[in-house]
Amino acid sequence: MSGAGAHVVVGLSGGVDSAVSAYLLKQQGYRVSGLFMVNWTDDEQGYCTAADDFQDARAVCEELQIPLHRVDFSAEYRERVFQHFLADYAAGKTPNPDLLCNREVKFQPFREHALRLGADYVATGHYAQLQQAPDGPRLLRSVTEDKDQTYFLALVARAQFERVLFPIGGLTKPQVREIAVKAGLPNHRKRDSTGICFIGEREFRGFLQQYLKPDPGDIVDDNGRTIGRHQGLMYYTLGQRRGLNIGGVRGAREAPWFVVAKDSARKQLHVSQDPQHPLLMRMALRTVPFSWIRRPPVTPPRLLARIRHRQTLQGCTATINDDGRVDVVFEQAQRAVSPGQYCVLYDGEECLGGGEIEAALR
Repeated sequence: MSGAGAHVVVGLSGGVDSAVSAYLLKQQGYRVSGLFMVNWTDDEQGYCTAADDFQDARAVCEELQIPLHRVDFSAEYRERVFQHFLADYAAGKTPNPDLLCNREVKFQPFREHALRLGADYVATGHYAQLQQAPDGPRLLRSVTEDKDQTYFLALVARAQFERVLFPIGGLTKPQVREIAVKAGLPNHRKRDSTGICFIGEREFRGFLQQYLKPDPGDIVDDNGRTIGRHQGLMYYTLGQRRGLNIGGVRGAREAPWFVVAKDSARKQLHVSQDPQHPLLMRMALRTVPFSWIRRPPVTPPRLLARIRHRQTLQGCTATINDDGRVDVVFEQAQRAVSPGQYCVLYDGEECLGGGEIEAALR
């Protein structure tokens, strides 16, 4: 792939992946510009690293001798991503805002802003690949399964992948690090970011309490006994074992407790010491109306699926309902199928799209 002077705007996060993406594109002959996105401006306690990330992005651009633009999308992020995030938690779901961020921010206003800057292409440091087909781009998994990020891209509309480049989709993380060292990029040792910027390293429950009032209720065991109190169902996820604050329970084994169900009507958190409790293990799920990147003319008899990032791909079948919802039946029982998370479907290497999990089916 050669740029032949075409202008590409790279979304620079301050991390090594996007930095190497910019470096590779420049090596391939593109005229490269960087664009740093500010998605969260509430940094009163220093938890969000946006200021440090911007300085890292600027240092990379100085090393590569390319211009850097800065744009504030915090209003779009709050409206399109964060409000949905809060509403889902208030409803007792377990949302994943990273998928919405890609669809609503990185591949909408970011892409549009880059094109207004005169870009012929836009690029990001995602570990994913695009294949140009006669009917349009197809999203393919990265060559490295443990870093594959197609799960986070599953809600992006197919048209939004036009004129998009993923320069490191064919590389492993060690290869990316090696390129960064050899290129002399100043952030080559920077560790990978984890979590969401607006949460950062802070305690998650304390963060949510700034926006959602506590709504206490009973913690109930397998026998229906009340063995504790919780501060709100929104603070817990299915399968969770840490932070339950359940002390010694008379007649119970010395073993960890797991969240197995949430009863919103009764404000009850159901827990068990069985990590494979029947309420946790489900063979099927239903999504809300599915977001297809490419809907196959005929649904293949066997697909692959993920219900969380970095999960090993799971064999399944899928039935598309008349209302656009998709029923997914797995070959093996899945643990902690959580409404609010996303089920992403694959046909071999190709990511077909994703849908928010509406319910686990018995």
